[in-house]
Amino acid sequence: MDIVIRAATAAEYEELGELTAQAYLGDDLLDFAEDDPYLELLRDVAGRAADAEVIVAEYEGTLLGNVTFAPPGSPLAQIAGPHEAEFRMLAVSPEARGRGAGEALVRACTARARELEGVTHLVLSTTEKMLGAHRIYHRLGFVRTPERDWYPVPGLPLLTYRVEL
Repeated sequence: MDIVIRAATAAEYEELGELTAQAYLGDDLLDFAEDDPYLELLRDVAGRAADAEVIVAEYEGTLLGNVTFAPPGSPLAQIAGPHEAEFRMLAVSPEARGRGAGEALVRACTARARELEGVTHLVLSTTEKMLGAHRIYHRLGFVRTPERDWYPVPGLPLLTYRVEL
């Protein structure tokens, strides 16, 4: 299967926002209700695209998933330090799982980070429940950085990973 990786277009923002929100809701990855403010952020692809890069995976005209790549200095970076880029909100539609879209999106973020002068690492945060994503990260050489784990809200621990570029 030839998955196309490219920048999101404005015409796709609404669909991508819903795909992202439904991926998180459908997998019960976070304990929130339909009115949770984080869902608004997941759905706000236009807002993310203004402050970072939204990358999509597509196959034969169908959007399979997307990820937000935050270069150094992006206000969307949550844990990135000096010389680090970060990616967030990796989401693949349930129908597209197991077809390589998630891995292709992570590889695209790694490649994008390597293109940026002075960037030496790519970092991310994830929940304990995102086991499929953890397998991708390990396969692609990411290592756990437990000293950087954090809580965006009480009761929600986020695990962190980093890969050297």
